[in-house]
Order: sequence, then structure tokens, then C-alpha cells
Amino acid sequence: MAEKVTMQEILSEEDPKKRNEKYNNYVDNVTPKHSWFVNLFWAFVIGGAICTLGQALINLYRYLGAGKEDAILYQIITLVALSVIFTGLNLYPKLAKAGGAGTVVPITGFANSVAATAIEFQQEGQVFGIGCKIFTIAGPVILYGIFSSWIVGFIYWIYTLYV
Repeated sequence: MAEKVTMQEILSEEDPKKRNEKYNNYVDNVTPKHSWFVNLFWAFVIGGAICTLGQALINLYRYLGAGKEDAILYQIITLVALSVIFTGLNLYPKLAKAGGAGTVVPITGFANSVAATAIEFQQEGQVFGIGCKIFTIAGPVILYGIFSSWIVGFIYWIYTLYV
């Protein structure tokens, strides 16, 4: 069993080997222990529940008379709105803590990242807070999504020239 140490003890140690050993003991003591099976289970359950909700919304909108494409569009809008509302009410982070990767279902995770950033920086004002920081997480996703689609399109174009 690892000996319990404090950060004060680590910093006061002059011998680098002992300092490293104390630091490793400290990390072992403060790092939460998680079961990969339990994490996998909850990611599956919560991610599956989000996807099931999405399918239920499509079925509901189809039942209410929307066409297939319109029902899918309404479902996306509803999931984004629910994600933003849950983020604003501080419920999405709790869901994410329980569900881990299961909550990174693309549309809800993306909406959560944008809304959370807007909430975090609202104190800095509309322009320099929300306006400048809202896409700090979403920006790279958009950038690399567009860039990779351009590359794939270019490869497809080259392919069509020779086939």
C-alpha cells in the first residue's frame, strides 16, 4: 500500500529520487479509481438513452404529420435545445459525469460544448466574453470538419477524373 504524502512533503524533499517516489505515491492516493466495465455500462446506457430519445422524437414528429426529412430536422433542433437547456440548468455536466463518453453523442455533446462556453464567459460581456469565446471548443471541430470534407471531396474529384 502506498504511503500517504502531502504536496508540502513532496516539495520539501531535496533528493530527486525520493521526491519522484513521494510524488508517485501522492498521485496514486488522489487519483480516483474507476472500473472500466462500470464506465462502459453507463456510457452505453446513457448514450443509448439519448439515441433512443432521438428516435422517439422522429417517430413523434412523423406521427404528428411531418415528412421523414422534416421529422429528422425537428429532432435535431429538439435535441440541441434540450442539450442547451440542460447545460444552462447545470444538469448536462451531471449527466456527462455519470455517462462519460455516452454523452458525447455528436449533436448533444456539440451543443453542450458551445452552451457551456457561453455560460462560462458571460461575465466578460457580450462581445469580448460570449462573442469571442463561444467557439473555443466548437471552432476546431468546425475547422477540421470542413478541412477534412474538402480533402475527401478533392480525393473523390481526382478519383472521378480517372474512372
